[in-house]
Amino acid sequence: MKKLAIAIALFAAAPLSAQAACAAKDFTIDGFAVKVQQGSGQPRFSMKGNLVNKCTEAAAAQIRIDAKDASGKVIASKQGWPAGTSNIDPGKSVDFDLGRLFRYSADMQDYTVVVSDVKAW
Repeated sequence: MKKLAIAIALFAAAPLSAQAACAAKDFTIDGFAVKVQQGSGQPRFSMKGNLVNKCTEAAAAQIRIDAKDASGKVIASKQGWPAGTSNIDPGKSVDFDLGRLFRYSADMQDYTVVVSDVKAW
């Protein structure tokens, strides 16, 4: 009976380990650039980059962009899934622009972007 319980536990855990095959370190963000676009009304951001899957399996990654003031204090932070609920195939990439998530503030002086989560859909 005890061996059966162990076998069932191992089979139940198998799908969980398959989803954990890719991690944040398996994704890179290339060409990230922030531009302020002037127009009528309040300026808007363009926060473009390219998210690359360097994992051996298809997966998706969530990214976080932090906007900082001149002293380095984070004054705004937003997260998004550039590929939505789709996996990115190994070696493939997806372009993103998360500027629409931020409201313009003249205090924003520096920006960082990191991979904050990974999931296989």
